[in-house]
Amino acid sequence: MAVEQKLYTAADLWEMSHLPEYADKRLELVEGEIIEMNPAAGGHGLVVSKLDRLIGVFAEQNQLGETTGAETGFLLQKNPIGKDTVRAPDVGFIAAGRLSSEMLKGYIPLAPDLAVEVVSEYDTATEIIERVSDFLRAGTRMVWVFYPKPRTAVVHTPYGSRTIDSDGVLDGGDVLPGFSVPVSEVFSVLK
Repeated sequence: MAVEQKLYTAADLWEMSHLPEYADKRLELVEGEIIEMNPAAGGHGLVVSKLDRLIGVFAEQNQLGETTGAETGFLLQKNPIGKDTVRAPDVGFIAAGRLSSEMLKGYIPLAPDLAVEVVSEYDTATEIIERVSDFLRAGTRMVWVFYPKPRTAVVHTPYGSRTIDSDGVLDGGDVLPGFSVPVSEVFSVLK
């Protein structure tokens, strides 16, 4: 006889994440299953912080929208049978006019326009593909994945993917119009 695994909801995850035993843990929810994420290494944090500053300052100066930090949960899928999905990108960008103050009281109930992920040593290729797929399926218009080892970035959209080498320039396309940054500058914090 098979034992049925408990499926969690976004409300369950919210409750759990506020319990003392989960205070120092990063949790996500994928189709009702709790995923615990390891704390990131220092280099990962430096790259994420640099990207957050670059995107955030540009978005603010051009009044394009808001950025979110790594602990911000986005409710990507709400499922009546409990297979909710909540993901927390390393950096998120939401275009102006899409957020209301009501949306800020829990997990943001929409997909970010841009999700940024920096691959850590613990991430597997399968996990990265699943994260990108979850965002795109939920309506994210662009996902940037940064790979510190080869110092490259991969841009994913609903229409395909392209790799930008360390000597290339990443642009914001129609999600962050006018934004561009050399990939080497993103990784300049890694000595």
